[in-house]
Amino acid sequence: MEFGKVTDAELKKIDFTLPPDPKVTTEVLQSSKKKGETKFYIGCAKWGRKDWVGKFYPKGTKEKDFLHYYANVFNSIEFNGFYYQLHSKATVDKWKAAVPKDFLFCPKFTSTITHLKRLKGVKHEVDEYLDTIVEFGKNLGPVFLMPHPQMGLKTLPTIEEFINDIPKDISLFIELRSEEWYAGKEGYDPTLFSFLRKQKRGTIITDAAGRRDCVHMHLSTPECFIRFVGNSLHPTDYKRIDDWVQRIKKWMKEGLETCYFFMHQHEELHSPELIKYFIEQLNIHCGTNIKPPVIHNGDTLF
Repeated sequence: MEFGKVTDAELKKIDFTLPPDPKVTTEVLQSSKKKGETKFYIGCAKWGRKDWVGKFYPKGTKEKDFLHYYANVFNSIEFNGFYYQLHSKATVDKWKAAVPKDFLFCPKFTSTITHLKRLKGVKHEVDEYLDTIVEFGKNLGPVFLMPHPQMGLKTLPTIEEFINDIPKDISLFIELRSEEWYAGKEGYDPTLFSFLRKQKRGTIITDAAGRRDCVHMHLSTPECFIRFVGNSLHPTDYKRIDDWVQRIKKWMKEGLETCYFFMHQHEELHSPELIKYFIEQLNIHCGTNIKPPVIHNGDTLF
């Protein structure tokens, strides 16, 4: 993942301190009608990593079995595979058969919809996409909308119209890359935020070294969707995880219903180590009981 990547020299100069929560985030969390135990869905962005064999996957694991092993450790995946192509229902059925009944796929909208056509004139493509992803059934998590990075404030009507057309029973979170959305004093465009809050659509927080504006801390629903982009297990990765655990702990006390946390690294080889650390710290500080992955050089995974 190249988004927000910086040089080692630049990395040393970045202030990774998480911004304080805006008042609206606290209001949204405290208005939750489902206060209690927070549900956690934690994972990576892909499972097809051959370089995880012998490290995360048992030595000798065949590629066809990667998803099975992945889904018996993590309970969700930020599914970027749909961004690159619309997979068939038969393929979706095959994936469903490889995972437990409570595992969630969080498919990204296809690039044709978001980047090529930029959310305009896409009814046919969206209908095809939705018709395919509903095949996941109970294994379908939130869908992940990332408009083209050049879609700024002037495209607000287009984004609102697009989201309005998505069925309400489909959970949707949006990630914004254009700097314009974060340029105001609120740190997140208030018009769009109000729309998302009213429509009960979620905001995505992307924590990447080179784009600190995307760490906006605005939650429009009592759920968080965090995309964490590490830097190959640099010492700052661990400090950043520590800070996120404490913020999530605060949100849990205020009414956080669901936490989606997906790990990225510029070198995805290292994602299992950092997600293991994240889960261990959650268990220590937040009272969770989530089984962390095993990182090893042996032949067993569980």
